[in-house]
Amino acid sequence: MAAPVIETCHVACCANRTPNVVSWGRGGIIAFGTCTSVALYDPQGRGVVAVLNGHAGRVNTVQWVHREDCAPESHLVSGGSDNRLIVWEAQNGKFVQLLECKGHTGPVCAVDAIYVEDSKILVASSASDSTVRLWLCNEANEAECLHTLSFGSSFMMDVSLALLPGSRVPILACGGDDSQVHLYVQSNGEQLHKAISLQGHEDWIRGVAWASLGGELLLASCSQDCLIRVWRLCAKSGTDAHIEDDHTIIKMKEDVFEVKERDVSSVFAVSLETVLAGHENWVYGVHWQPPLYKGGELQQPLGLLSASMDKTMIFWAPEEGSGVWVEQVRVGEVGGNTLGFYGCQMSPDGSMIVAHAFHGALHLWCKEKDKEDLSWDPDGEFILSVGSDQTTRLFTPWRNQDTKQVTWHEISRPQIHGYDMQCLAMVGRFQFVSGADEKVLRVFQAPRNFVENFANISGTSREKLLTSSDSANLPEGASTPALGLSNKAVFQGDLAPKTNEKEGQFNSVSDQYQESYFHPLIMTEPPPEDHLLQNTLWPEVQKLYGHGFEMFCLASDSARAVVASACKASKAEHAAVLLWSTATWRQLQTLPCHTLTVTQMAFSPDAQLLLAVSRDRTWSLWRRNLPTPESPEPRFSLYAHTGKDTAVHSRIIWSCDWSPDSKYFVTSSRDKKVIVWGPCILEDSGDSVLPPEIKPCSSILDVGDSATAVAFCPVLCSNNSYLLAVGLEGGRILLYRWSAGQEPAGVHDWSSCGETDISQSHALTVKRLRWRPRPGRVGHENNKLDGQTDGEGERLEEENSWVQLASASADHSVKIFNIDKRAL
Repeated sequence: MAAPVIETCHVACCANRTPNVVSWGRGGIIAFGTCTSVALYDPQGRGVVAVLNGHAGRVNTVQWVHREDCAPESHLVSGGSDNRLIVWEAQNGKFVQLLECKGHTGPVCAVDAIYVEDSKILVASSASDSTVRLWLCNEANEAECLHTLSFGSSFMMDVSLALLPGSRVPILACGGDDSQVHLYVQSNGEQLHKAISLQGHEDWIRGVAWASLGGELLLASCSQDCLIRVWRLCAKSGTDAHIEDDHTIIKMKEDVFEVKERDVSSVFAVSLETVLAGHENWVYGVHWQPPLYKGGELQQPLGLLSASMDKTMIFWAPEEGSGVWVEQVRVGEVGGNTLGFYGCQMSPDGSMIVAHAFHGALHLWCKEKDKEDLSWDPDGEFILSVGSDQTTRLFTPWRNQDTKQVTWHEISRPQIHGYDMQCLAMVGRFQFVSGADEKVLRVFQAPRNFVENFANISGTSREKLLTSSDSANLPEGASTPALGLSNKAVFQGDLAPKTNEKEGQFNSVSDQYQESYFHPLIMTEPPPEDHLLQNTLWPEVQKLYGHGFEMFCLASDSARAVVASACKASKAEHAAVLLWSTATWRQLQTLPCHTLTVTQMAFSPDAQLLLAVSRDRTWSLWRRNLPTPESPEPRFSLYAHTGKDTAVHSRIIWSCDWSPDSKYFVTSSRDKKVIVWGPCILEDSGDSVLPPEIKPCSSILDVGDSATAVAFCPVLCSNNSYLLAVGLEGGRILLYRWSAGQEPAGVHDWSSCGETDISQSHALTVKRLRWRPRPGRVGHENNKLDGQTDGEGERLEEENSWVQLASASADHSVKIFNIDKRAL
C-alpha cells in the first residue's frame, strides 16, 4: 500500500466544559469530547492518536464500555447536544461509528454502558428532556430503546449501570436535581422498575458510580452540598430478610427491596457506608479505582477519586486496621485565574489521575515511582494560535532526551483575555499583534524568560535568540492585574520581595491585595496548565486605536515594517484597511475601497503588494510606493481591484494567499470556487504606465463545498508547479497542484493530489491554513550542517522533501500535518 500523502503530526484540542466528558480506558487511552468530536489521547505518547467525527452538536459525555476481563475496550459510547448517542467500535485498530441511538428530544448529558448476555451492550443515557432511557444494542448493530423513565420537571445529571451481585440483573443508579439517588432494576430483560430512592444529600447530585466488590456493590454519589456519600448494596439470604430487628445492636438503617428474576425472588439491602467531607465547593465527579487482575483473579481496590470546583481532587480509601474512610492524597491548583474541576479519572494501574477543568486542559498527576487564527513564526520553529476561548497559545515540538521522540506541546499562553480572540499577525520572531471582539489592537513582545525557555525546549542557542530579540531591554515576564485586561511587564527589579520595616503594615491598598505575581521558571520540559496560566504571559507593549468596530483580520509584511488591520463593517466608511508602522506603532494610512467587511489580507512575499478580499465579493490590490524624502515611511496606493461587473466570485470571498514568487495570488469563496489571479509583475517606471491587467490565470476550480481557507505552499513541487491547500466548511482539507501555463488557462492546469481522511479532517469549518515558511519538519531537522558526512547530507535531503501545514478550525482545534512531496 502506498504511503499516505498527508500524515497527522499534531492535534491541539481541549476537553469540552461539561462534567462527564472524559473517560480513561483499560487500554490506557483517554477519550474526551472536544467540540463536536471525540478525541483519543495517549498519555504515554503525549498526543492525540485519533479524532472521531460523527456528532452534529457538542459532545457532552463519553464512556468506554469496560470488559469484565479488564482487557482493552473495543466499544465507546458518546452523547451530544445533537440529542444522539453514538456507539463506536474498534475495527482493524481504528474506531468507527457502529450505530446511533435516536429518541431523546434534548441534549444528552450523561451515559453509561455495560455488556449483558451474549456481548450485547446495555446503554443508559440521561438528557435535558427530563428522561433517562435504556437501550439495548444487539449483534445485528441495531439499537432498541427498552424503556424511558420520565422525571417530570427534574433533570438527572448522571447515570451508572452495574449487575446485581450473584445475578445478571442490571441495576441503574440516577442522581439529579431532586437531591436523591434513584435505583432501578431491570426485570426479565425488559422494563425498569423503581427499587428505592436514597435520601441524604441536600443539593443537586452531580455524579454516581458503581463498583463491584466480591458479592457486594458500592455506590458513590457526589453533590453540590460538598459531600460524597458511599452506599453498600448486598444480597440478603432468605432467613435474615425476615428476622425481627434486634434493638440492642446499633447499626445503620437498611433499605430493602425485592427483585424477581424468572419467578425466583431475591432480596437486597442498601445501607449508608460512609459520608466523606473534605471538599469546600461543589463536588462534580467521583470515580472508583479500576479493578486489577492479581494472581489470576479480579480484585477491586477500595479507592475513590473525587473532583471539585474548589480546584482539588481527593483520593479516598479506608484506613488499614480501623476501616474508616479517610483522605489519602489531595492534589490541585493553588491560585491562578481558573475555575475548578469538572470530573476525574484514574489510569488502569492506579498510577496516574487526570482531571479536566474550565480552560479545557487535562490536568495529569503521576505517582512518584517507587476561533481560530494561527501563524508560524518567521523561522518556522513554533506556531501561535488565537481562539474564541479568549486565549493566544504557542506550540512547539519538544524532543524527549530519553526516548528521542519528538512531540508537540503548548509551552506558552502569551495572552489570556476578556474577549473572544479573532486574529493575529507575527511581527518578527518574538512579537505579535492580536485582535479580539473589541476595537483595540494589542501588541505583545516575548519576555526574556520565554526566550530562554524556548531555547531550552527547542534546543536552539540561547545567546543567538537573545541577540535577535534585543535582550537588553527585555522584561523578565508579565502578570495581569486583578481587574485588568492588559498584561503588565515584570522587570528584574520587580522580582525582589518588598520589605516593610513594620511587619504587617501596608503602604497602600494595592500592597494588601498582591497581584498574581509572575515567577520566572526554568523549563527543561513542557509546562503544566497552572504554569501556563500564570507564568508564561507576554507583556503588552502597545495598544492601537483607530477602528470603529470589532477586529476581524490582520496581516504583516515580510520586511516587518507594516501591519494591516481591518474590522467588521456593514458600510464603506468602516471597511477601510488601516496600515500601522511597526517602528513607531503610528497609523500610517487608511485604504478605502471595499463596502463590507474585509475578511482576509495578505502581503506578497516581496512586501511590494497588499491584497485584501471582502464580504462584498471583490478583491483589491495595493502597491507600495517608492520612498521619497518627504515620506520615507511606506505608503500604498490602489493598483488593481475587481468591481461588481468584473468579479468572478458570486459569494463572499473568505480567503486569499500569494505564490512564493509573488507572481500570482489565489482567492477562495463560499461559491465553492478557487481562482488563481495574475500576473503581478511590477515595473519600476513611475506611474505613467498603466498597470497590466490582472485576470484569472487558472481555470475555475470547483471544490464542491464552501472554500473557507486557502494557502500556497512556499516550496515549489518537482516540475515547478505550485502546491495549494484548500480548507472547506465541512472540515476537510484538499491538496492541489497548479501549473502556470503560457496559453489561456485550460482544464488541465489543476491536479488533485490528496486530501485529509475522515479521522484527520476537522469536524467543523477550517478557518485558517498556514504552511511552515520553509521545508522540513520542526524538531526533525539535523542541525549539524558544518561538518556534514554523506549520510547526513542524504538525511537532510530526505527531510527537505517534507512540508508542514497547520490548520485552525471552528471545532476548537489546531492540527499540524506532515506532507511528503515525493508522494504527491
